[in-house]
Amino acid sequence: MGASSGLVAAHWAYLAGVIVIVLTMISRANVVVPSILATFAVVLAWTGSPIAALGSIFNASFIAARELFNIFLVIALVTALLNSLKDLRSDVRMVEPFRAVMKNGHISFFVLGLVTYGVSLFFWPTPAVPLVSAVLLPAAIAAGLPPLAGAAVIAIAGQGMALSSDYIVGVAPGISAKASGALAHVVADRALALSLVTGAVALSLAYLSLRKSFVAPDEKLLARWQAQATIGKSAEFADAGTMHKPEIARGTKRDHMLLTEGDVERELRDLERSRVKWSKLFALLTPLAFLIVVGLMVLPMFIDGLPAIKGGAAASLVGGMASLLMICATLAMYGPRKMLDASADHVTEGFVFAFRAMGSVLPIAGFFFLGAGETAAGILGVPVAQAPSLLFELVHSAQAWIPSSEYAVAFGVLIVGMITGVDGSGFAGLPLTGALSGALAPVSGADAATLAAVGQMGSVWTGGGTLIPWSSLIAIACFARVPVQDAVRVMLVPVVAGLVASTIFAVVVF
Repeated sequence: MGASSGLVAAHWAYLAGVIVIVLTMISRANVVVPSILATFAVVLAWTGSPIAALGSIFNASFIAARELFNIFLVIALVTALLNSLKDLRSDVRMVEPFRAVMKNGHISFFVLGLVTYGVSLFFWPTPAVPLVSAVLLPAAIAAGLPPLAGAAVIAIAGQGMALSSDYIVGVAPGISAKASGALAHVVADRALALSLVTGAVALSLAYLSLRKSFVAPDEKLLARWQAQATIGKSAEFADAGTMHKPEIARGTKRDHMLLTEGDVERELRDLERSRVKWSKLFALLTPLAFLIVVGLMVLPMFIDGLPAIKGGAAASLVGGMASLLMICATLAMYGPRKMLDASADHVTEGFVFAFRAMGSVLPIAGFFFLGAGETAAGILGVPVAQAPSLLFELVHSAQAWIPSSEYAVAFGVLIVGMITGVDGSGFAGLPLTGALSGALAPVSGADAATLAAVGQMGSVWTGGGTLIPWSSLIAIACFARVPVQDAVRVMLVPVVAGLVASTIFAVVVF
C-alpha cells in the first residue's frame, strides 16, 4: 500500500499503539510486549501482509539496534573502565578526599550534590549511588546531615541533573535526537542547560525545605543510623516498569563492601602495597582524562578555529578514552599476561550490563521509529520515498487543534514525558517524546531539538529516580535507610518547580 494524503487504517493502528503503550506505562507494567504487538498491527494494517508484519517485529528491533548501537557500546566501555578502577580501588580514592571537608550538615549537602553530579555525569548514576553512599554519606550523617536530606540530594544531583542531560555518555540525547530527527549535539547541549536549571531550582528548594532538620555534628548520629534496619518495602517496586532496575541500581556495586558502613580504610588496606601507587595514579588520571575530553567538546563553542567534536565523534572519543584507561588500569592491576584475559572479561561484563540495562528500549524504539519515514523504510523494507510518516501525518491532520503557543506545546511535551516516566524507567519514554517533538515542531513553530530536550527532562527526572518510588530511587532510599515514599514527598515540589522553570527557560532562550 502506498502513502496517502489521508489517514488510513495504519495511522489509527499507530495511534492506538501509542495510547496502549502510554497506558501500560502509567500502570507500571512493562511495555515491551505491547510495543511488539503494536508494531505487528501497524505493519499488517499498512501492507496487508501477515508475513511482512511478522518480519517487522524483527526488523523494528534490528533497525533500532543499528541506530542506537553506539549508545550500547559507550555504556559497555565505560562500565568496563569502572570495573577496572574498582579492582584498583581508584574509584574510592577519587571521592574519599571530600570526606575531609564535611564539617557540618550544610557543607555536606552541597558536597554530596557536587560529587554525585560529577561521578554520575561521567559514569552514570549506576556507580555514583553505591560509591557516594559507601564513602561520603556516612561522613555527611556524622556531620549533621539527616539521612532523608542525603537521599534527596543524591537523587536530585545524580538521577536528576546528571542523568537527564547524560551529556558525556550520551544515551538519553542520542535516543531523543534519533527519534526527533534533530542533531544529537544540539539536543545534548540544550538538555545540559535545562538539566542545570532544573537542578539548581530543585536543589535550592530542597535545601530550604530541609535545612531546619540539620543538626550539630556528632558521631552518635552515625552509630544510630548504622543501627537502623533498611526502611521501606523496596522489593514490591523492584520489578515494576520497563527497565531492569536492580541491574541499573547495582550495576557496579562492590560485593565485598558493606555499603552502609562506609569502611573506607579497610577497603583501601585490602589492596596490595605494590598496587597502591597505581591506585592513586588512576584516581587522578581518570577524571583528568575525561575533563580533557569535555574540554575538547566544549572549547570549540568559544574559540574559533578549533575543530568541533559533535555527535558520533564525541561518543567515539568518550568510548576510546574509556577503553584505553581500562586497558592501562587492568595492566597496572594484573600485569601484562593476566591483563589480556581480565580486559576481555571487563568488556564482556560491560556489554552484559549495557544490554540488561537498555535492551528493553530496542523494541520500544522500533515501534516509535515506525512513525518517521526514514526509519520506517528500513523496517518495511521499502525506499524512503514510499515509506509512511505515520506520526507526522497524524500530527499534521490534527494541526487545527494544536495550540500555536510555543509555551503550550513545550509544556504539552513535558507532560507527555512525565507521563511516560511514570513506569519508572526514565528512558523508555524517550522514543515517544523524541518522535512527538519532531512531529510537532513543523506545525507549531517550535524547535525540534528544544522540544526533544524538554521531553527528555520530563521523562528522565520523573522516571529516572526522583519522583517515582518504583524507580531507581529504591536503591538510594535503601542505602540511606529512609522510606522511599518519604524521599518522593520531599522532592516532589522542588523537582516539579524545577521542570516548570526549565521549560519556560527553554522557550525564552532557545
